Amino acid sequence: MIKEDDMKQVAFIIILCTSLSCNAQTADPHSVYEKFKQQAKQEYSDFRRQANAQYAKFLEESWKRFNALPAIPKPKDETIPPVIVVEEDKDKPIENRAIPIKDVVTTPQPLSQPIPVEPIKEQQQPNEEIVKFEYYGTECAIRINNEVRNMLSNLKSDNSNLSKVWTSLSDKGILNNTIRDCLSLRISLSLCDWAYLNLLFSLSKVIFSNCNETTMLTSYIYCQSGYRMRLGRNGQNLYLLYASEHGIYDMDYFKIDNIKYYPFKCNENQLEICDASFPQEKPLSLYIPLQQTFEYKPSNLRTLISKRYPDVDVRVQVNTNMIDFYNTYPTSEINGNVMTRWAMYANTPLDEHVKSQLYPKLTEKISGLNQLEAANKLLNWVQTAFVYEYDDKVWGHDRAFFSEETLYYPYCDCEDRAILFTRLVRDLLGLQTILVYYPGHLACAVCFTDKVAGDYILLDGKRFVITDPTYIGAPVGKTMPDMDNTQASVILLN
Repeated sequence: MIKEDDMKQVAFIIILCTSLSCNAQTADPHSVYEKFKQQAKQEYSDFRRQANAQYAKFLEESWKRFNALPAIPKPKDETIPPVIVVEEDKDKPIENRAIPIKDVVTTPQPLSQPIPVEPIKEQQQPNEEIVKFEYYGTECAIRINNEVRNMLSNLKSDNSNLSKVWTSLSDKGILNNTIRDCLSLRISLSLCDWAYLNLLFSLSKVIFSNCNETTMLTSYIYCQSGYRMRLGRNGQNLYLLYASEHGIYDMDYFKIDNIKYYPFKCNENQLEICDASFPQEKPLSLYIPLQQTFEYKPSNLRTLISKRYPDVDVRVQVNTNMIDFYNTYPTSEINGNVMTRWAMYANTPLDEHVKSQLYPKLTEKISGLNQLEAANKLLNWVQTAFVYEYDDKVWGHDRAFFSEETLYYPYCDCEDRAILFTRLVRDLLGLQTILVYYPGHLACAVCFTDKVAGDYILLDGKRFVITDPTYIGAPVGKTMPDMDNTQASVILLN
């Protein structure tokens, strides 16, 4: 395949050759530069066409049989139950005690989302129609050329037919406006990569229903948007495989050139796969760096009251469209480290609708308090306003919650409370937080800028004081009994 660096070299050579052909005595430098720029731009515009032509050729030739590899099993710890602080210990003086830790887990910063190999131009499409569909309660409208229906109609999965269809889609550019509209929605709805892939599938399914045509349309737009994907088949059935930056739990995958590819809407464990690459393709990331701006559909009102501070009496609703989206979200790990999964949940921003209800009320309750007093109020609210229950009993397996899910579902466990509490402290108090993992238990710690006593972890000269949302009734600075600090790991958060 043509590499980006090779393309740049081609453009440079064209500029250089044109330069040499100009009369150095008479040429206007500005006009020469403009000519160079236009020629380079034309070559760059041809790059996507050439890349698609080569990819279509590979669809006719480059297929290999692959066996699925077993899924990464979802981690299962022996869960430590919550502890209620002994009444007489609640108001005892808190002493400073440095806690040793085993290691520090750093979660890499999310990269920018994939983009097309070149800017996709708006095109006049006389045979266009507007396809309207609903995506997690959000009305979407995307242009599509009517010719696409005919091109993909009764799509067969043989090499020749797939190559021919890919060539037709790319040569005429009839999906350019469609791709532009999809990418525009990715921006306007702040869609993460997982949400974008599912948006494309939702669009394609509205047009074709769930079949080979749906897979091909989804795959083509996904590929042209800059994502690393592969086409697979089993007999006449065509499937999309997406490369993931992260290891996804409980999902079999195919390994191609040492990269994990996960089948989308497919349970086959053996596939013929076209292993050709596309220039500048990037894997999907499961980070959610921005709030997904789905249409707001409020849940039932929920009242959450702190036991020790009954004035912290909060009523909140969440967006059930977000809850539905989170129900599809695959749990994953980064760089093979199982503890990174919690950082991905904890670093996801809280929905603006929830913040608009929850944050003014909580801010009012902690107004005028120092950092320790405010943190203790928030901590007790998370400790006592929510009902603890084991994931195995509720879900049948371990499941971490995004903050909105903890506010929505009737039960939560230690990891859910720690994720919510660290989100509140960062947003409301502006303080740095970390997650603290003990085998079987997840707590957290806060880097106060005021002087605060208690059990603490020292990181790069900063003191992070333990705050445990599952040590019920315990104030800031208290570690839950029987925690093995020598086995504790710190998980850094944004």
